[in-house]
Amino acid sequence: MEPINSTNGGADQVLVAGHSHAKKVVFNRPKQLNALSFQMVSRLLELFLACEGDHNVKLIILKGKGRAFCAGGDVAAVVRDITEGNWKLGAEYFRIEYIMNYVMATYSKPQVSILNGIVMGGGAGASIHGRFRVATENSVFAMPETALGLFPDVGATYFLPRLPGFFGMTVISSLPFTSTNISVAGEYVGLTGTRLDGAEMLACGLATHFVPEVRLSLLEEALCNANSSDPAIISAIIDDFSQQPRLKEKSVYHL
Repeated sequence: MEPINSTNGGADQVLVAGHSHAKKVVFNRPKQLNALSFQMVSRLLELFLACEGDHNVKLIILKGKGRAFCAGGDVAAVVRDITEGNWKLGAEYFRIEYIMNYVMATYSKPQVSILNGIVMGGGAGASIHGRFRVATENSVFAMPETALGLFPDVGATYFLPRLPGFFGMTVISSLPFTSTNISVAGEYVGLTGTRLDGAEMLACGLATHFVPEVRLSLLEEALCNANSSDPAIISAIIDDFSQQPRLKEKSVYHL
């Protein structure tokens, strides 16, 4: 797997492999738990826009190297830039990241995110907006922004209240959402920063599938060989490798 040419200097942090019709995109900062740097968000936006216009590309697979999919944004780097007087660079980081989130949320081609490890903050923004999110027994999801004095960003205030799972559903007709079925789960996850495992992610709808880690390489091979952008075909392929995990007895999902 080799980095492809890039004009923004982030090619070594975002690796690309796969067939011409299926691009496998790998976050490559394992020592930093694949925290999103300025170069990474710039490269991801560049890559997604390029693949959108490439008729040969029919599918994008996202994954992380090491024990994390992506632990979020590189907050330390942003703070360092600001304290050194480069506050405009910090603002530009968030601008590009949020544009990247929007592009992923409105993408016309299937995106399959392999969430085999830590998925937090900006890592959620780079995956949950996609059509397919594959959790494993190693998945750990959280939106820890409130502990940093920030709100759950990267579109989380949209997708968390709309979780389809029965994680404590209620009807709040006074809130200006398009649906009156607002998930207390989303409010709980967003306000507390609680951590969910792969089974809980599947149960509440953050993940669309649960695939054991030992089957991931076979799943990726099958997806790369599919040569299809049909969501029904992609979903059926993932279904073949999926299983229904059991929730742990003390899961917050039972609250």
